[in-house]
Amino acid sequence: MTDKIVRKHILVYGRVQGVGFRYRASHAARSFGLTGWVRNNPDGTVEMELQGEEELIRRMEPALMDGTWIRIQEWRETDLPVDEDERGFSVRG
Repeated sequence: MTDKIVRKHILVYGRVQGVGFRYRASHAARSFGLTGWVRNNPDGTVEMELQGEEELIRRMEPALMDGTWIRIQEWRETDLPVDEDERGFSVRG
């Protein structure tokens, strides 16, 4: 039995820019079959929207923390409506 599909908006704080975070997030999301996007924010945070099975979204934070230089200090999630038309994962500016 699979979890229902959910969508999460995530803000990540810590050493998350200039350390390959977006590349790692893109790779992990695609390997878990998640859709959405990731981008750097001017304030030094990274912002993502992830959509897919909730259990697979929960696996993202540990997968990203495996990065050599990545240091996640805080991971804030909020629920969003599912985007039925979304078909991939992208890295934004």
